Amino acid sequence: MKILGIDPGLVNTGFGIVSYKKAIEAIDYGTISPDKHLSLSARLHTIYSDTKVLIEKYSPDCLSIEEVFYSNNVKTTMKLGQARGAALIAAADFNLAVYEYSARKIKLSLTGNGRSTKEQVQFMVENRLNIKLGDIKNDASDALAAALCHEQQFRYNDL
Repeated sequence: MKILGIDPGLVNTGFGIVSYKKAIEAIDYGTISPDKHLSLSARLHTIYSDTKVLIEKYSPDCLSIEEVFYSNNVKTTMKLGQARGAALIAAADFNLAVYEYSARKIKLSLTGNGRSTKEQVQFMVENRLNIKLGDIKNDASDALAAALCHEQQFRYNDL
């Protein structure tokens, strides 16, 4: 099974592709980073089209994405929702099953603590996948975490 994990954002949308057969392994990870000088619609189109490219290249079985969290800044929450929407539409173009998890659920599944720090999550991602993320953006680490969360749910809950 191949899982595309997405951590949505207008500045950086993290992605991580993991494969699970007998063991879990990272296939690719990084960020989709639209030019910040582009209009909102152009940035959303970049997220949409780059997500489609990832799906075409890796043929994942499903997409795992972080749910929108509610913030005091409604404008930020709405923009995050739009970035999520761009990735979700790309998944719909390929009839990919989509699984959504709260940030708390993702952290809990990886670290055992729903309030883990970004550093703790990254440590566990590195440990589970036997990789060194080094200086990559947190967005890619969070996307891999979303993919790992789904892999764990799939194995233990027979999704």
